[in-house]
Amino acid sequence: MNDHGRALRRWRRLRGVKQSHAAEMLGVTQATLSRWESGRHRIPEQAIGKLTRLLAAPLDSPGDAALRRLVESSRLPVHLICDLSHRLLAASPTRTATWGVHPAELLGASLWRFATDEIRIAEDRLGDLGWYDGGAACVTLWTGPNDSTVVAIEPGPLEWHRLQLSDGSFARLVTSTGGRVAAPNLSS
Repeated sequence: MNDHGRALRRWRRLRGVKQSHAAEMLGVTQATLSRWESGRHRIPEQAIGKLTRLLAAPLDSPGDAALRRLVESSRLPVHLICDLSHRLLAASPTRTATWGVHPAELLGASLWRFATDEIRIAEDRLGDLGWYDGGAACVTLWTGPNDSTVVAIEPGPLEWHRLQLSDGSFARLVTSTGGRVAAPNLSS
């Protein structure tokens, strides 16, 4: 999977950033950056950290701020994360009611450390489903509990909706459907 390379190419094209400038920003050669984008070379861990910060989805525009308000006022158990970094962008009171910390403590932090095995497996399969290429805008999965006292995940179906933000980056709306949807288990 080359999700970071694809995201970097998309980020550059949306902002009109040349490969040479992006390579300079990341401290690599243009040839290296080109290989990352095409998937011919694996991106080293230290570069992934830089890329994640560079490509992280913000909620800066008025439209994106409206999306945050909708999530934060929803009665459904939903939260919004950066699709690439899993950083928390917004969460509903229904979602945060079971959390062991105030939501402000998690805003901007990655929720990946709380993911269940089923979520991790489904994440690994997103590329095969066309998630990053516009093929699948919604994925439904079944997850077990994570037994976390900080961000508890209850067993049951989840829906992931991929949303493009005004700057071209992507966010993921995560909704616990509570059995309202017959959810296939994407982990098998």
